[in-house]
This record gives sequence, structure tokens and C-alpha cells, in this order.
Amino acid sequence: MIFDSYEAFRAANFTPKLCILGSGPAGITIARKLGAAGIPVVVLEAGSREFSDDSQDFYRGSTVGDPYFDLDITRLRFLGGSSNHWAGWCRVLDKQDFEPKAWAPDTGWPISRADIEPYLNEVHDILELPDFRPDVSISDDIRWVQLIKSPAVRFGEKYADELDKSKNIAVVLNTYATELAGDGRRVTGAKLWSNGQDAGSFTADYFVVCTGGLENSRLLLWSNQRSNGGVVPNAAALGRYWMEHPTFEGGNAILADYGEFEVDATNEAFFSPTLAAMERLKIMNFGIRLIETPYAGIKSLVADLACTAPDMAEWVAYQLSQNLRCAAQLYVAWEQAPQASNRIELSKTDVDHAGVPRIELHWKKSEMEHRTLLEGLRLFGTTLVEKNLGRVRIADWIVNGGDYPTNEELAGHHHMGGTRMGTDVTKSVVDANSKVHGMDNLYIGGSSVFCTSGECNPTTTITALACRLGDHLGKVITV
Repeated sequence: MIFDSYEAFRAANFTPKLCILGSGPAGITIARKLGAAGIPVVVLEAGSREFSDDSQDFYRGSTVGDPYFDLDITRLRFLGGSSNHWAGWCRVLDKQDFEPKAWAPDTGWPISRADIEPYLNEVHDILELPDFRPDVSISDDIRWVQLIKSPAVRFGEKYADELDKSKNIAVVLNTYATELAGDGRRVTGAKLWSNGQDAGSFTADYFVVCTGGLENSRLLLWSNQRSNGGVVPNAAALGRYWMEHPTFEGGNAILADYGEFEVDATNEAFFSPTLAAMERLKIMNFGIRLIETPYAGIKSLVADLACTAPDMAEWVAYQLSQNLRCAAQLYVAWEQAPQASNRIELSKTDVDHAGVPRIELHWKKSEMEHRTLLEGLRLFGTTLVEKNLGRVRIADWIVNGGDYPTNEELAGHHHMGGTRMGTDVTKSVVDANSKVHGMDNLYIGGSSVFCTSGECNPTTTITALACRLGDHLGKVITV
């Protein structure tokens, strides 16, 4: 059932056991799991079926630190959430991403990759994916990895008919919780806003917050402030350890034979480091994306190399005499080390139309981020030389320690952390089952529970975690 207002939902006399806030990949996946188990669920979606400027305005905010996207541009507020601008890239976090790293404080998850693997077949159906290929070792330091571009599933479009026909799932559009109330053990209710006005209070036995990797922290920070700590009783880490995937063009490669690497349908190939290489260099995970350069671009690159890197130019010239026509741009997206100082705060001066403080995002890349970028490119370049597969030229600003360019991608629009998973209540917000520490009926879904970000796009892992949480809730909730 899909309703356009809370008033219409109330008139239907539907009584849910659980309330999910947000209809993105996590929220819809959890709702479908519970609905199939016969558990009545309501999903509150702040937006409508389509994009609107009025709805997006609630997402405005500010950023302190490094340049970042406008906060009302980097996510979407309507049915299906930010899956509506997802590019479709899929890969599950590596096994090594879940493990603690001695050289990077506050890494490590309370679960392992094995804990989500039972749900990957289900994830493949949801995201319309073929099976993933195993990684391929290129050297002791570098492996070829597969990113699959799915049909970029728009969850609101794909599942709208199913949700509308469901007897166990009610989706209420244009309606969201401005705050949760709690007594330090349970969420006791939610204050709602629907179609531009106060809609009163709502109660359910269980709540799952799935409003996104920025908004989850905002809602819980505000709720905790209003309830004097009654919603997140252990709030030291709330809003903290926020992460992105910095993403920049790292340089160029001249390749002896582009056919040495398996490429995808768009003629691109992807590479990541081994755990041993990361440990030796004390860097985080990274992904290098090779994008083939047109032949005209190769000639321009060779001319530049003749002046700046003659030894490399000599190798390239020889390869050109062998009819070389292979070159690539190197784009790098990499893992940001978790730091408590990267955080979401509530604005002290600006509120939205419902009176809720807007987000003030504090985000800054550390020395670890630059070292991962530089050493990662060097590692890849060394592998190409050792295997006589090619040569890499790293961009000058990276080698010289210059400022990050402001005219490139900047980051992946991947919002992770803020309500991270863990066992230490001073450094995490939820436990291994995504339940808020100290609360009996409050759970969190989505990438805000990520402890570390790995190097890959988060949607596949978000969906796997949502399947796992839905399965857990199905065992906890009695009808």
C-alpha cells in the first residue's frame, strides 16, 4: 500500500509492528524482507514519488574543511532515495576491509565478510547482477578486481508496484520523523511532519532509521538533544567517523598491450592492492580505474614525456615503433581512514522549514589519504615495470604534495559512517546486529553503520547488510 499523506495512512487503520524511516536501498530491502515474513511494516518517506525542489531544500547544509559537494545535490529525497542517481557500480567490501589494521586506528568491524556472504545471492537478484569473478593476481602487490555496473536499479521504480500491492507493507509519502522520543531504553514515539505541516506523534514496537549516510546522524543528534540522551544513550561516537571515497585523476599509463588486462563492457579495467602491500606501505585500500585514451592523446603524452621523463619516453618510443596504441588515464578512488574529527554536527544558526537544525559537515582529508594516493600509484607503476606491461606517469600535484584539484570529481557521493558498528560504545553507535547500543527497539540501516569504507562503491554492501538486518528482525519481532 502506498499513501500520499499520513492522514490517508491513518484512515486505512493499518497497524505496523515496525516503522522504517526512509525508502532508499536499505529501507526498501528491509521492508520487503519483513513483509515477506508476514510482519506488518510502515515505511515513512520524506519525499514524494518524484523529485521536487521543495523536498530537496530540506537537505541544504554547510561543509567545514575540504571542498565538497552541496549537501542538497549529493543525495536525493524522494521514493527510492539516492538510488535515483546511483551510477550502478557494484562490488562487495573485501574480506580485508572488515579486519583491523594496526597502522590505522579505529579500523575493524565486529562482523566479517563471511557474515554477509549468505545474503549475496539475494543481493544479486535485488541489484540484477551476474556472479562476481574472483580477483586475479597481477603481482604480489596488485590484483585485478571486478566492478560490475548493474542496470542502476532505482528502488522506487523497481518496487513501487510490489509495495503498492503489499498487504504487509505501507509506504507513506511526504511524511517523515522530525525527531524520535526515547527513555534511554526504548524509542517511545516519533514526531511526524507530513505535507508541510506537523502531523502529530506516531508509535511502533520497533524503529529502523534508514534516512541516509548524512541524515541518519542528523536525525539522531537532534532526537538525542531533544530527549536529553534518551534515544542514543551512548552518544560519544554519534555523527563521528564520517567517511567518503576521495576520487581524482592520478595520472596516465602507457601500456604495451591493453589486451593484457580484462576490461568491462566500457573498455575499463580496475585494480586494487593486496593486504600485504597495504601493510608494508601502511596505506589504506584503493581502486585504480584504467580508462583507455584515444591515440591522439597518446601522441600528446609522448611529446610531453620527452621533456619531463626521458627514460620513460625512450621505452614508450620503442613501444610505439612496435605499433603501440595503448594508453590510459588513471582514476583513483580510495579508502579514507576513519577519524573522529570527520563528523556531522547540527547547525547552530540554520534550520529547515520544520525547525530541525541543518547539517554542518566537518570533513578533511588527512596525510594518510595523500600517502595512500601517492604510494598506491607508485605501487601500480612498479608492478607494470616489473611485468614489462607499461609505464605510469603520476600527476605532478600528487608527486609534489600540492593541493587537491577543485575541478575534478572530488569524491564518490558515498556517505559512510556517523553511526558506525562496533563493540566499544565510546567509538560506535550500533552493535553487530545494527541495534543502537543500550536501546531495545532502535536499529540503523545503510552505510552510516560502516566502520571502514574500503575502496568500492557502497551500495552492494548496504544491500547485503540490509538483507542481514531484515533477517535478524524477522527472528526478533513476534506478530
